[in-house]
Amino acid sequence: MSTNKGKLYLIPTRLGDNPPLEVLPISIKKIIETIDDYIVENEKSARRFIKRVSPNKSQPSLKLQVLNKYTTEAELNTYLNICLKGVSVGLLSEAGCPAIADPGADIVSLAHQMNIQVIPLVGPSSIILALMGSGMNGQSFTFNGYLPIDKSERKSKLKTLERLSSEHNQAQIFIETPYRNMKMLEDLANTLQPNTRVCVACDLTLPTEYIKTKIAKNWKHNKEDLHKRPAIFIIQKD
Repeated sequence: MSTNKGKLYLIPTRLGDNPPLEVLPISIKKIIETIDDYIVENEKSARRFIKRVSPNKSQPSLKLQVLNKYTTEAELNTYLNICLKGVSVGLLSEAGCPAIADPGADIVSLAHQMNIQVIPLVGPSSIILALMGSGMNGQSFTFNGYLPIDKSERKSKLKTLERLSSEHNQAQIFIETPYRNMKMLEDLANTLQPNTRVCVACDLTLPTEYIKTKIAKNWKHNKEDLHKRPAIFIIQKD
């Protein structure tokens, strides 16, 4: 690997609007203070985050390239060209760790193709934090992303995940759009077998953090309002 190339730093961000250094190590601040070139999902929120971490950093010196669903493959393929000139780049997620349930994975893949050193930095991952707090199998687990929106397809998928969990003694993790959380919890309570364990973990690392694991039938009496709160769901059939 050429030592003349810049590096790609994978920079985690907060999971909510709490002071950055309450949940991020000082190494994040040190790296941000040395880098001016970033790949981000949203320029406005990225600039706000960088300013919170490093208030004295010059905002006009920042050069941000946007990576989202509108970014073309041709554009993406140019984003790391500056590394070939010896300039390091920071990849910022909107929340949590870059490249985990995040479009940044495409940039990391490109870095490997271009023989650019990838350096992941320590920070919060809602997926891992939820699993840690669930009491479910941390030795074998699968992250499934979003489940189908269609009601019948979603119920079928839940049954499939429940079966796989039982067959492989495996925790099955997934997420939902926050405004559909309550509907998801209702489907979990009514679709899964009564004694299948269900964990709901939301607002992780925030003062309103909520993590609870109960069997499916006991979620029918849920009184916790999960509406519009970022959440992770985990199921396991023992």
